[in-house]
Amino acid sequence: MKPEGGRRTADGDRWQTAVAFAPASVGNMAVGFDVLGCSVSTIGDKVRARRITERVVRIAGIDGVAPGVPADPGRNTAGVAIAALMDAARPDHGFEILIEKGIPLGSGLGGSASSAVAAVVAANALLVEPVAMLRLLKCALKGEAVASGSPHADNVAPSLYGGLVLTVGIEDPIVTRIPVPAVVRCVLVHPRIELTTRSARRLLNPSVPFSDVIWQQANLAGFLTGCFTGDLRLIGASLEDVVIEPQRKALIPGFDRTKAAAIAEGALGCSISGAGPTVFAWCEEPRAVAVCDAMVDAFRSEGLTSDSWIAPVDEAGARVLERS
Repeated sequence: MKPEGGRRTADGDRWQTAVAFAPASVGNMAVGFDVLGCSVSTIGDKVRARRITERVVRIAGIDGVAPGVPADPGRNTAGVAIAALMDAARPDHGFEILIEKGIPLGSGLGGSASSAVAAVVAANALLVEPVAMLRLLKCALKGEAVASGSPHADNVAPSLYGGLVLTVGIEDPIVTRIPVPAVVRCVLVHPRIELTTRSARRLLNPSVPFSDVIWQQANLAGFLTGCFTGDLRLIGASLEDVVIEPQRKALIPGFDRTKAAAIAEGALGCSISGAGPTVFAWCEEPRAVAVCDAMVDAFRSEGLTSDSWIAPVDEAGARVLERS
């Protein structure tokens, strides 16, 4: 995605409004805690930004599936992200935004990141001199930190850039898109319970056994190598989280049963999406429906109703939908 700026229209005026969409994302990808994630465009957030004379950020409204999102720009991920963009770009105007939430709150699908990304992409489209992608990433990270308590790029980067994305570093991040075999589909099953990133991070033990560190390093290396070489067998052998998943799975009723059901139907791997409670599986396209149905049935056996999606790992990333 290339940054789009507020070039002048035919009558000499600058664009006044822009609407941007940012896809949902799977954070961590089991083997890459806080550094690896993939985008899934079947759902996402939209932000409509409008130029205003006063150099402030205003939130005109929040619609969609996430009641309870703060309308205070200083506590809202989209508001904080645009404020960071204004600090970087120093425009002679401000922004009023309308947020349309398509991602459930506390779902583990990168909702806070999606709002932040959609906001900076929409606002950037109204700037005469748009900022570069890396600057947008840094601004969106500041918004993400409001929701999660710390900046981490495993949701923000894939939502912005699209695809499977590895991000190294926070202050000066290096973003790399990882190829994904075309046959791979991402299955997402969201049991209708809510988990916050903050609470899921608080329970993590800061001490990890040395043997688990080695195991997780091997899994990350094997997973990335499998993606670059198209080796589905290696992807399947490596897509296992031995550090974070064992600590968080108790927060998701029926997780073990759901994971086992996915693997039994031929999934390459299955784990927690972000902080949860959404569970994701990678599988070959012909197996996707069976994997999805098995996961939904497993949660149903625990008395939980689920929403589910099947999608390719979309490389589109965030984009401007319209300007006027």
